[in-house]
This record gives sequence, C-alpha cells and structure tokens, in this order.
Amino acid sequence: MKKAFLLTAAVLFALTCTLGSAPAAQAKTTFVTIGTGGITGVYYPTGGAIAKMVNNKRKEYGIRATVESTGGSVFNVNAIMSGDLDFGIVQSDRQYQAIHGLAEWEGDPQKDLRAVFSIHPESVTLAAAVDADIKTIKDLKGKRVNIGNPGSGQRQNSIDALDAAGLDYAEDLMAEQVKAAEAPGLLQDGRIDAFFYTVGHPSGAFKEASAGRRKVRFVEVTGPGIDGMIKAKPFYAKSYVPVELYPGAVNESDVMTFGVKATFVTSAKVSEDVVYAITKEVFENFEDFKKLHPAYQVLTKEGMLEGLSAPIHPGAMKYFKEAGLK
Repeated sequence: MKKAFLLTAAVLFALTCTLGSAPAAQAKTTFVTIGTGGITGVYYPTGGAIAKMVNNKRKEYGIRATVESTGGSVFNVNAIMSGDLDFGIVQSDRQYQAIHGLAEWEGDPQKDLRAVFSIHPESVTLAAAVDADIKTIKDLKGKRVNIGNPGSGQRQNSIDALDAAGLDYAEDLMAEQVKAAEAPGLLQDGRIDAFFYTVGHPSGAFKEASAGRRKVRFVEVTGPGIDGMIKAKPFYAKSYVPVELYPGAVNESDVMTFGVKATFVTSAKVSEDVVYAITKEVFENFEDFKKLHPAYQVLTKEGMLEGLSAPIHPGAMKYFKEAGLK
C-alpha cells in the first residue's frame, strides 16, 4: 500500500512538473512590423510579400510579421529609430541622407540605421493633363502640381527635379502636398494639372490617372540641370517610364527620367536572428518573390546588395556570406 501511494505521488509530481513547464517549452513568438507606403504604390505589396514569406515559416522562426501603410520613407526611418517600427521600405536617397545627417536629419545622423537589402528601382515620374499644355518640366511654372506629402521620399525627389530645372516649388508653382493615392483623383477632377510620384512601374496610381476621361501625358524629367544633379548625388541614376504599361496615356514611346532604389532597412537594435530569417526567406524564395510584382522582374540577387549606404545589419550579412554574395 505504501509503495502504491509513493508511486502515485511520484507520477502526479512528474505530471505537475511537465504541465507547469509546458508554456516555457513553447517557442516564443517575436512580433515585427514592416512600414511601407501608400496602398497604391509598390511599397505596400512589397511589405506584404515579405511578411507572408516569413509568416509561412512561423513555426520554424517564431516570427509574426505585420504590415503598416505609412507616409513613406522619412516616416519609416523615424519610426524605426524610435522603435515604433522594426523594418521599413525606404528610398535609397533617404537612406543615404539619414545615415549621413542630411535633409530632414541635418546634423543628426541616424547612426543606428541598418540596411538589409535593396529591392526594385523607382522612377521619378511626372504625369500631366494634356489640356494643361505641359510638355516639359519647365512648363510646370504657374501650374498646380502635387509634389508629394511631407514625410515621403518622393517630395524631396520632386523638389530636387524642380530645382535642377530652375524652378522654385514655393514661388513658381501652386504646389499641393498630398499623398500619391489622392493625386490621380485630383488630376481627373481638374483640381491639379500634374503630379510627381517616385514609384516602381506599373503603378496603380498612374493606371488610375491615365484611365480617366481627362487625357494624361507622361513628361520627361531631363535636361542639363538634371544631368548635373545625377552626377552630384550618387543615389540617383537615369531611368525611364515604360509607357506600354499605360495604354491610356497619350505617349507613344518610353519617357526618360531619373530614379532611386527602394531599400529594406531596420535598426541595429533588432535581433540578428530575426533579420537573418527575413533575409534568408526573401533570397531563398527569390524566383517566387520576383513573380509577385512586375516591378521586380529586373531584380538580381547581386543587385539587391546595391544602393545600400547604411551599414548592413549583421543578420543580413550572415546570410549573404553563407550564400556567397559577400
């Protein structure tokens, strides 16, 4: 009887210990948030694609990623630095300015900003209503033009382009500063004459703008001033808008402009394991990733390590070395 009692007590004790330790044995889930941009651009689906890849391996990595639509590059950098976001998609020029303490971060370099990889090229694109008689960037003088919302990367691109063309947005234009998603409707309603948007193509915003009753033309952003600006600012490069993607526009040939790259960034404070897992999933599912959006078709693995001016996060570097990319 005593032996039976002791055996029962031992079994109950062991069972209690096992049940009590079960929660500790379960893998802890790490929640991360990815900042993107407006829902009509390429940033939002890009963030969604990255999150989906990581979430598909939730049991393996213990990571749960969510996506947030944001005001764009500047917002994303600032939110990552404050800890409100873990990752974000940022134009290459904004990454350069943040790490070097320029533009919005004048005298305050964001030393904890870390690069993970670059993604697709983005063209500084100018669309104008045909009835506004805008055929060159200089024709924007006196017109009502959306240059982009404060906190977006595209706003500075617009200002750079205008400066290079000899135009002051505050004095020479009737400048609007709304989000890119609002601009196509404003153009079609006759409330603006033109708008800038830095984006990968095809873009939902430009499909919407060029499919309405008011005819639209893509305007070249070129000239000696633009060429000089590209030479002076290493994060810019010549680019073009493939007009075949926008059959509603009046253009008959591709439109020359300049552009940047979209880059995926994080903070030095984010775990090496988390950054490694996200980098690995994107690169090891590279062909599937490329199929998610037409703007990705020009991607190469090697090209995704270009345009990174902030230090590469150790988690990303660990994968790049394993894969022979560094």
